[in-house]
Amino acid sequence: MLEFIDEELNTLKQSGLYRELKTIEKVSGARITINGKEYLNFCSNNYLGLANHPKIIKKTIEIIKEFGFGATASRLICGNTVIHELLEEKLANFKGREAAIVFPTGYMANLGTITALVDENDTVIIDRLNHASIINACRLSKAKLQVYPHLNMAALEKILQKSGKYKKRLIVTDHVFSMDGDIAPLEQTAKLAKKYQAITMIDDAHAVGMKIPDGIDIVMGTLSKALGSLGGFVCGSQDLIDYLRNKARSFIYTTALPIAACGAAIAALEVIEEEPELIEKLRDNVRYFENLRLNVAVSKEPRRSASGSLAIQSPIIPIIIGDAAKTMEIAQKLFDQGMLVSGIRPPTVPKGQSRLRITVSAIHNKEELECLASLLPPPIPK
Repeated sequence: MLEFIDEELNTLKQSGLYRELKTIEKVSGARITINGKEYLNFCSNNYLGLANHPKIIKKTIEIIKEFGFGATASRLICGNTVIHELLEEKLANFKGREAAIVFPTGYMANLGTITALVDENDTVIIDRLNHASIINACRLSKAKLQVYPHLNMAALEKILQKSGKYKKRLIVTDHVFSMDGDIAPLEQTAKLAKKYQAITMIDDAHAVGMKIPDGIDIVMGTLSKALGSLGGFVCGSQDLIDYLRNKARSFIYTTALPIAACGAAIAALEVIEEEPELIEKLRDNVRYFENLRLNVAVSKEPRRSASGSLAIQSPIIPIIIGDAAKTMEIAQKLFDQGMLVSGIRPPTVPKGQSRLRITVSAIHNKEELECLASLLPPPIPK
């Protein structure tokens, strides 16, 4: 009965889409060890280097000694602790919102929020390049899913104009797009939402230190990227958070986020407050690497934000190769030279858009950035 599995695996291998795990044996800042060899890591979402920060390690150990590791039950049974509530308070302050709710993962945060907010009487309108968790949540919600071309505000307005029959209209977009590194036009999105009485929600997972404009109703984010911990969260009005506690199935029917992960995230927020230079160091590194590469997204114009300015805030830098097999060949060559860079293929990106996805962090130094830039393939002629 399971013969189809072998067939599918063979198909993946033949098409260059088969995936295998690399086992990391040691981590030291931006350097990791695999099979006894040290590599420079350029594919981690640990943008600020907080996953290994000594203050966070110390705080997490203290929390474990006092509370243990796991929460033992769902939040609504006996898994809610003062540590969970302190984290939610700090997250709300960090994002400038009234309240917050924490989920075990970012995927579950999107899943629980969207399915709690809309149903078959409503519509969800999303950017074509939104994260898979948003797309899956929309499908599960049974709301009418409508998709506008990437960053195209004129197309979004046309959809809104024709969506008056729906009880609720929810616009969802990534803030920074995880595979392209470009930035959503949130101010324009908020203005359109106000004009057509729609709800706005953003996935802020990759938006390190970026401002969220007024008019965004719901802010989702993760603890597992720039904060270096584990989990997801949603910030908004107190009424919204009370509603999600009662309606979000991925919050209600699962064991709470481990207390140790909450402690690590609390410590990370404290470090960001105490050491704001970390975010500036990340921005400096991104600028420096962009200048090294000049035209980083080599199959198109340099990355620009919706306003037209160079999108130097985003630490995600794609280098479009096109062919999946060629992409993985280049990634392997970089690996052989001591560089860990992700090769991204379909279905994560569209066919013909396979790429190297480079992530720059605050813990990279200039010599490391220069080393990677010297090994990357030359820009594709236009």
